[in-house]
Amino acid sequence: MKTLRFGIIGCGMMGREFASAAARWLHLPEMNVRPEIVAICRRTISAENIGWFKDNIPTIRQVTGDYRELLGNRDVEAVYISVPHNLHQTFYCAALEAGKHLMGEKPFGIDTEANDAIMASVSKHPDCFVKCSSQFLFFPAVQRIGRMIEAGAFGKIIEVNVGFLHCSDLNPAKPINWKRTVEANGEYGCMGDLGPHVCSVPFRAGWVPLNVWAVLSNIIQERPDGKGGMVPCQTWDNATLLCEARDSNSGDVFPFTLRTQRISPGQKNNWYIEVLGTKACAKFSTKNANTLDMLEYNGSEQVWQQIEMGQEVPFKSITHGIFQFGLSDAILQMWAGFLYEFDNGKPFTKFSGCVIPDETTLWHRLFTAALESHKSGTTVALE
Repeated sequence: MKTLRFGIIGCGMMGREFASAAARWLHLPEMNVRPEIVAICRRTISAENIGWFKDNIPTIRQVTGDYRELLGNRDVEAVYISVPHNLHQTFYCAALEAGKHLMGEKPFGIDTEANDAIMASVSKHPDCFVKCSSQFLFFPAVQRIGRMIEAGAFGKIIEVNVGFLHCSDLNPAKPINWKRTVEANGEYGCMGDLGPHVCSVPFRAGWVPLNVWAVLSNIIQERPDGKGGMVPCQTWDNATLLCEARDSNSGDVFPFTLRTQRISPGQKNNWYIEVLGTKACAKFSTKNANTLDMLEYNGSEQVWQQIEMGQEVPFKSITHGIFQFGLSDAILQMWAGFLYEFDNGKPFTKFSGCVIPDETTLWHRLFTAALESHKSGTTVALE
């Protein structure tokens, strides 16, 4: 089996998830290439924050607090970078300049200007393989929806609704962190943090927003600073975007609603999609991660049915098909998508490839227009 040697820059939650996925690679018996983690970088090195990596990944040969040292390591062929949004431009462009293949975290730049700089670097280095992380595309029900889209099974699209709902910030006593500051997270607020996940399926389907009318909410405007004081919390907590979208295949225009909420009472980590068409409809939510609701219309009675999905995945797993699928499985499938396309030059199917850089540019256009729409109280065109 071929090996792609990785460095991880940013050893937080998602860095650990990638390390765990790499350790589970034997779970994918038909893959011809695997990741090997050989280097890690974290700005502050301590036994507490890197001990887990060193204890569990025997292939690590470099530990550094300077990302430039990792990028200068000739043994590192590819990097996974998971750092705050304000560092994306600097770190991603440096990785490409160093000739490293890149899996970057969303939103691929703190704002449009940063994304433009990253995209210019991507164009300058065509030999570097570049993708963006978003695991929800790889849930079995979403893969089924993707195959239906490719087959034209929905007919004429009537309406599409997508969203990502949290309730992690409902508690006003929760101390502020970098995702609640404009300096590190950016003016997009919850849109930049949650919105890319919401955009992954519709943009891959070719459903392009033409305009946006946005309502943005800053619900809890100050938070504890963790030192006994209070500080302003200036990022948007919730966003609702109402768009018209065009189906790039048919030219049809339809309503398209996106919701990103960090304060959505009763929610935990609910990513959802609803596609309504003249021939079929589908609904999926990670609240019921193994269930797809589907309605197929052929002129007779209209009946919603529930399909239990199991392990209906693009990259075969050793787990039997009847067993339930979870988030760690989605992350493993996402990384399989990255490695498969790197090795074969194209994705297994249209919806089994990771988010591409051009898709990140489209969501930056949408979120920037949403900021303008909220400020002006008008609908803003994207074209």
